Amino acid sequence: MRANLPIGSTSANAQPSGNWFARLAVATSRISGRPTTFLLAVAVVLVWAITGPLFGFSDTWQLVINTGTTIVTFLMVFLIQSTQNRDTLALQLKLDELILATKAASNRIAGIEEASDEEIKQAKVEMLERAG
Repeated sequence: MRANLPIGSTSANAQPSGNWFARLAVATSRISGRPTTFLLAVAVVLVWAITGPLFGFSDTWQLVINTGTTIVTFLMVFLIQSTQNRDTLALQLKLDELILATKAASNRIAGIEEASDEEIKQAKVEMLERAG
């Protein structure tokens, strides 16, 4: 079975070969998670705060930071959710592979993430009974 599975790169820098949105989401996730990016965001806020007295703490001055942060947050939600969905699916596939490779495991558990809530609850009860 192992010979039929695609082997992915284990490199932390591997780029997905999917569509442009998947590549953008993964790249954005990597960039936004760096300490340098955080420091850049702090610097932007500091510059904005320091310029407050220069602009008399005007409504326009406040609108600049509010608009900027709202736009960035709005867009990041979708990019981060896409990356999270991709990571969750990859992790689920790895767990399914381990279940299928373990002789004593119940193969019907593989792919259970697609089951109804009731089926998942029943599987949990059965798993607890097997565990003793």
